[in-house]
Amino acid sequence: MKNSFKTLSFPELKAKRDELNRKYMEFRFQMVIGHVDNPLQKRTMRRQIARLNTLIRQHEIAERPPAAEAK
Repeated sequence: MKNSFKTLSFPELKAKRDELNRKYMEFRFQMVIGHVDNPLQKRTMRRQIARLNTLIRQHEIAERPPAAEAK
């Protein structure tokens, strides 16, 4: 699961990030209510979102023209 995000395209990465953010919010609400089987899942979801954010940012930097980097 850790490296499976690298094969996704830019729009797929954004869609996956939005999906995971939605699941993370639902999971947080379930934790407050107390209906969670695996509380460590919160950590793994946070880390997956961070990996996706990193890959999205790498795509954004790669698409930027080289002249913008010189400034």
